[in-house]
Amino acid sequence: MTRPIVRVVGLGPGDVEHVTTRTIALLNESPVVRLRTRVHPAAGAFEHLTSYDDWYDRAESFEALYAAIANDLAALAASSPNGEVVYAVPGSPVVAERTVELLRERSDVSVVCEPAVSVIDVVCAALGRDPMSEQLRVVDALASSEPLRGPGPLLVLQTYAPEVLATVADRLPPSTEVIVLHHVGLADEVIKVLSASELATFENADHLTSLWIDGLRTAGEATDDLVDFMRRLRRECPWDQEQTHASLTRHLLEEAYETLDALETFARLEEGDQLSDEAIDHVQEELGDLLFQIIFHAELGDEEGLFNFATIADAVRDKLTGRHPHVFGDVRVSGANEVATRWEVLKRDEKGRDSVTDGIAWQLPALSLYTKLLGKAALVDLTRDDGELARGRVIGALGALNFASDPASDGSSSSDVDAAWGDVLSALLDAARWSGVDLEGVLRERARLLANDIREREDRGFE
Repeated sequence: MTRPIVRVVGLGPGDVEHVTTRTIALLNESPVVRLRTRVHPAAGAFEHLTSYDDWYDRAESFEALYAAIANDLAALAASSPNGEVVYAVPGSPVVAERTVELLRERSDVSVVCEPAVSVIDVVCAALGRDPMSEQLRVVDALASSEPLRGPGPLLVLQTYAPEVLATVADRLPPSTEVIVLHHVGLADEVIKVLSASELATFENADHLTSLWIDGLRTAGEATDDLVDFMRRLRRECPWDQEQTHASLTRHLLEEAYETLDALETFARLEEGDQLSDEAIDHVQEELGDLLFQIIFHAELGDEEGLFNFATIADAVRDKLTGRHPHVFGDVRVSGANEVATRWEVLKRDEKGRDSVTDGIAWQLPALSLYTKLLGKAALVDLTRDDGELARGRVIGALGALNFASDPASDGSSSSDVDAAWGDVLSALLDAARWSGVDLEGVLRERARLLANDIREREDRGFE
């Protein structure tokens, strides 16, 4: 049995001169015809046709409206004398037309789309751009609130009001250059360049307004370029060609420590409202060096057919999605402390570990290692002293230390010492954790200050 037909025609992006001769004939001669809207320059030539304009005011949402239109068109096609309804939409039936998508999903009608001039055609003609050579991407302004992604150029549609332009602006860096295309091909055509921060000032935006964004350098494009860069180094640089996962480990460790140092300086200056361009550039450089180590290992894994940067990124996102059921699921948490506690339980169950201590990197600096274990102890209700008790233990342990009359030499230093030293350090770490103090960071900061004192003394010539 032949299914009823919904034949969709396009009115083009401008006045009636953009409408094809075949479309005009179909609209004037078909027994059953509907316009989605008369809010279009070409619609004035078809005043005798029924539109769905009055449905817009009654609908609860656009999605509900479009579903209702699709249902009505299917019913009209089924009852039409020739088993067909002609449905006219602004622009082209195959570009940004949700009702056509809904009709295609139905099994009770066949959808036939007639060729029509689209907004893509008139925009590219106006700007002198070839959508294929430019690798143009078409984006729905209402499809997401996430930041827009590169590469460009992007043609952003559905920008029919200043409020929509404002939402697009929120998805772009403020300085991004945007070309506003308004009534392109009509007598009142406006093509205007604005920064993203100025977009909402274009008050004339309507259903014949769209946006063109040329440059949009985002993380995806930048990462792809970095991966390509790494591949070239592996092809052409003798040193990079010789590297293995094993040979790169020390470089990863060095870059991690250099990044940590840069971040500590950055945080200290930021907290003191003394952040400089030099500090910003330095932390960015060190983070880049650390990232490049990951890219290097990812490329080696790709060459071996084991993993690559994309699988690494996907794996960590999937893992962290599972670790955040309070964000991506229906779990409710009371605060950051509960998040941290649940994190450890989820990690243990996920990896099938017998103990919360499994997976700890024992190569950590001793202060960081012991502090991490204190956190694990709390998870299994292994009680520790509160702050005041820990202070008392520190004082008592210090009093129990015995000191020789002469200082020890570097050669005689050892970790095999009186247990009182362990008592002092463990009590001090208990007190610090109770107070939320990172002693590793505190000690690194004191080391920095000591280094400054040493340099100042050297400058004075050991006076």
